[in-house]
Amino acid sequence: MPPIRWALAVLVLSLGLLSGAEPGMPRDTLPARLPLQAIPLGLERDRHVPKDNPLTEAKIELGRRLFFDPILSANGTVSCASCHEPQHGFAGRTRFAAGIGGKRGHRNAPTLLTRAYGKAFFWDGRATTLEQQALQPIASPLEMGSGVQAAVQRLQAHKEYPARFRAVFSDGVTADNLAKAIASFERVLLLGNSRVDAFRAGDVAALSPSERYGLWLYESRGKCWRCHVGPNFTDESFHNTGVSWGKEPIDLGRYEVTKREADRGRFKTPTLRGLTRTAPYMHDGSLKTLDEVIEFYNRGGGPNPHLDPAVQPLGLSKDEVQALFDFLKALSDAAPEARPAP
Repeated sequence: MPPIRWALAVLVLSLGLLSGAEPGMPRDTLPARLPLQAIPLGLERDRHVPKDNPLTEAKIELGRRLFFDPILSANGTVSCASCHEPQHGFAGRTRFAAGIGGKRGHRNAPTLLTRAYGKAFFWDGRATTLEQQALQPIASPLEMGSGVQAAVQRLQAHKEYPARFRAVFSDGVTADNLAKAIASFERVLLLGNSRVDAFRAGDVAALSPSERYGLWLYESRGKCWRCHVGPNFTDESFHNTGVSWGKEPIDLGRYEVTKREADRGRFKTPTLRGLTRTAPYMHDGSLKTLDEVIEFYNRGGGPNPHLDPAVQPLGLSKDEVQALFDFLKALSDAAPEARPAP
């Protein structure tokens, strides 16, 4: 694949429509083949693949088909792609995702890009692996509205899926294999090779003066690095930034999982990669634009008794806010001559 093209492989609207997709359903517009071993510049070499679920092209292709197939929902109207839209950075384009029967929860569908490196999944971290994450939306009454076993039975009765599963798994269609297939597909949804990655790799000309100043602000006065750290620009931890604090519906985030007082209002730090494609922002989709996000942090987040100490007023000027915006946008742009890491 040409040098830059595969870097955006998961985002380019390209080949391969899903056969048999329902009218109005999200379609598979990804390239015919997704990279299995290639890791984009800027990302870690180890994408956290479990020993009991090694990546294979056949498994990825099965997971890809399942990801776009509404058969996993109780009435055949909702697929994984309904909320995590490929054309929108594998995130939700509405504030709250619409599930089966138009039902809505109170959280935004986050991006699936680079979740191969994740340590906790969902905004509250209630799943610790992609395999665990993959099955929960199927069972959720607000999402796919189907018990996992009911979905397995529909797959077992399907004219094609039993053979497709047996070609990958010796024991055929099971809940465990369903999770492994979808998780394998999600592990190849990588986004790197940004102009920021090229700059950090030594190409000084990859960033404009404003973007370089934005990077300096990001790593110093902006204090963004305290939470958005490392190659994937996230510490994979949980923080209270005061988003929507005190507003209905009340969402206590991580506390709902751990029941620890210190976790009230804490939510998982999302990656910043591809963020220009994934608006609206925050766990509740309450900030519509990237400008609003920067201004939110510039004024010190949303004050509350559990606010993270790292969230403080920044006092950035208008020009500094613009520079930080330019840097964050460059993190989503491809480097002109970017190549996969060796």
